[in-house]
Amino acid sequence: MKYANPVNLTKVLLNELRAVSSFWLKWMPGNVGAKLRYSIYKRRFKSCGERVDIPEGCTIWGFQNIEVGSGIGMGQGSLIYAGLHGGSERIVIGNKVSLNSNVMINADKGGEIIIGDNTIIGPNVVIRASNHHYEKTDIPIKGQGHLSGTINIKEDVWIGANAVVLPNVNIGKGAIIAAGAVVVKDIDVYEIVGGVPANRIGSRIK
Repeated sequence: MKYANPVNLTKVLLNELRAVSSFWLKWMPGNVGAKLRYSIYKRRFKSCGERVDIPEGCTIWGFQNIEVGSGIGMGQGSLIYAGLHGGSERIVIGNKVSLNSNVMINADKGGEIIIGDNTIIGPNVVIRASNHHYEKTDIPIKGQGHLSGTINIKEDVWIGANAVVLPNVNIGKGAIIAAGAVVVKDIDVYEIVGGVPANRIGSRIK
């Protein structure tokens, strides 16, 4: 009769305990849950300011690659991905940034995303700094790896619901991105853009 290796069994039990603890912390509701998440998560971030509201259901990967300012509000179900294994990924979120529900900020696979102060990001927005390679037709796209890029969003930007921001774009100060727009090129300061792909539809400068 074979017996389980005590060392392996201990590892399994510890991993399960960590998984249960993480699940409990992620989904603990109310103000107590938010305060507890902040008190624990702020030690994991590369840097973290004051008054950061992290409601239940938010998923954060790669804490060591994420810098967070003060006065941040995250919506339920927000997703922030900055790698799992201490790679070159980088996310910087400035002060007084507001994320609505189900926002994804994804810098996995070597990407970099910088979000300036006082930016508003609407529900279901996707900001992704890497894309799949797809040039070869004899290899499935899934197996061709990723091409990393950067996204730089200046201060006082408003990104409407369901918009998508793709790699290697700069969004100027005070710009507005209409709901459902797909941003694939740079946007000037105070410019208003919309559509797929996003193009200029106006300006905040009169």
